[in-house]
Amino acid sequence: MKKLFILLFFVSIVAIVSGCKAKKYEIAMITDVGTIDDKSFNQGTWEGVKKYATEHNISHKYYKPKAKSTQDYLNAIDLAVKGGAKVVVTPGFLFEPAIYEAQDKYPDVTFILIDGSPNNLVFDDNGNVVSGEARIEDNVYSIFYAEQESGFLAGYAVVKDGFKNLGFMGGMAVPAVVRFGYGFVQGAEFAAKEMELADDSISIRYHYLGAFEPRPEFQTMAAAWYNDGIEVIFVAAGGAGGSAMKAAESLQNKYVIGVDVDQSNESVTVITSAIKGLANSVIQCLSVIYDENSEYKDLFVKGTSVTLDATNNGVALPEDLSRFPNKNFTANEYQSIFNRLKNDEITINTQAKPAGVDFKTHFGLEKVSVTEVA
Repeated sequence: MKKLFILLFFVSIVAIVSGCKAKKYEIAMITDVGTIDDKSFNQGTWEGVKKYATEHNISHKYYKPKAKSTQDYLNAIDLAVKGGAKVVVTPGFLFEPAIYEAQDKYPDVTFILIDGSPNNLVFDDNGNVVSGEARIEDNVYSIFYAEQESGFLAGYAVVKDGFKNLGFMGGMAVPAVVRFGYGFVQGAEFAAKEMELADDSISIRYHYLGAFEPRPEFQTMAAAWYNDGIEVIFVAAGGAGGSAMKAAESLQNKYVIGVDVDQSNESVTVITSAIKGLANSVIQCLSVIYDENSEYKDLFVKGTSVTLDATNNGVALPEDLSRFPNKNFTANEYQSIFNRLKNDEITINTQAKPAGVDFKTHFGLEKVSVTEVA
């Protein structure tokens, strides 16, 4: 009995010591709506975290909130900080209220907020601020992207390649997704004008899905659009793009435009993608945090927001244009239109379209006709 007691005593001591030495993770990422392998926003961000942390031998981990709410996001941040996080990366507009609180709660933790800036603003049905404030502290890096530019490039490219019947499916009508859609419409209009096409010769069906994950009903909707004559659908909806890809794969000569990252490996139907430099910008921002001499220190500044666009290669299309089936859109055309964006020669309207006002009126469209689907 005495020997058993001694044995149990040492086992308990070992357990306590092991608990005290529980592994800590210095860089943490909290996933947004969707999963870490969504082949889009979450995955692109995580790849940046993983690449920088691995190359610099820094422990890292991702945390998935239990639900889509500010409190659940805060709970995940709490868990990450308790787990040793000194840097927390949060991808998505929905993290704004959580980081607004967390920046004060954890002043010694550095936050990278992608596609947002900390605030606790409350809006009325017309988009007017009712209460709250926007405030960014010195422990936060806020990164935005000019999604309208990559959406513009995608719309321009497919019209230049010869497509006239297009579709846009956004995940939710959050600012980043809206900018993708607005840019897509205006890019199609710009190309059609250059080509001197007839008025209303380009049609776009436009819809917000209300989610970012793949669902059977999204595949059914995409298939119905394709059967109605739509040739290419731009799906700015994270993992939901997989639903449109499956629909396109079951039909002939139907295509998808990917989003956030190059999604060409996901399906033979993906002819291009409206890219945001997620992984690269995370790597660059982390380099600023860990290296005071980083070459990106003037681009990423604590306590401020930066918008990455064509001028700093924050948005683009994939370099490989071989997937465009009609072979009409050339590398020279792409470089030319990209340079015009880079040199601020093209103005893209990102002002919110008022309820009841159609796309044609709001954007002054001539060549493009947009049908909004509720």
